[in-house]
Amino acid sequence: MSPTFHPIHHLTQAGRTHAPALLGGADDPHAELLSLVWGPRFDREHALGLWAHWSQQQPTRAAPMLPELLAAADRFDALGPPAQHRLRRLILRHRALALGGGLSESKP
Repeated sequence: MSPTFHPIHHLTQAGRTHAPALLGGADDPHAELLSLVWGPRFDREHALGLWAHWSQQQPTRAAPMLPELLAAADRFDALGPPAQHRLRRLILRHRALALGGGLSESKP
């Protein structure tokens, strides 16, 4: 794997682990995920809101996830703009595949 994409790979692996729990109740989980990473900095406020909602339902499972969520935010912020854009494109591609439609790069 290219060293350029290693940080993205690390984020996507963490996302595969925790996103189903954190975003499972969302109408459009990909849109929620994109809203977290659409700007130049990870939207921690929105992420903490999602986490708080989920933690009310699963408090014992949610507590250990919080440090990992904040670490993912820090890793995203440390990415350069090209890597951030690549991550967004990967999310959009996954969304398109999940919906069986074409690719779109507009904000959700």
